[in-house]
Amino acid sequence: MKKRQYPDRPICAVGAVIFDAASVLLVRRGKPPGQDQWSIPGGAVRLGETLESAVVREALEETGLEVSPVCIGKVLERIHRDQDGAIEFHYIIVDYLCEIVAGVPVPSSDAKDLAFFALDQLNNLELAQETAEVIREIYRLKEGRGEGR
Repeated sequence: MKKRQYPDRPICAVGAVIFDAASVLLVRRGKPPGQDQWSIPGGAVRLGETLESAVVREALEETGLEVSPVCIGKVLERIHRDQDGAIEFHYIIVDYLCEIVAGVPVPSSDAKDLAFFALDQLNNLELAQETAEVIREIYRLKEGRGEGR
């Protein structure tokens, strides 16, 4: 397993952006980085695992939901430096727009809690601003594709 904290190279990760109408499913993270913050469900890709398989696995592990990836919604980097300026975490994240196939949302794995939030609630959550922007961008993509109508 790759060292996630103070890595020697970026770690590839995936996120499952799951909507119910105009609400998005978020998990409260149980581990750093972003511990106790609300976040998109997801995690690191395993060696030999495809991106789509990883997003399906991570969504199931963290939310109990079986999902189907629709399309890539956004690719971004998250670089966290410690107080001395050293790179503590470096992720390249591929966020997928996903549809629920089966299951009932229940927090597990790294998720301490989960809930659906209306898009207009995102600014009132303990949520990284860039995460809220990604969610809104993927929602516009979803609406542009004619899904959820």
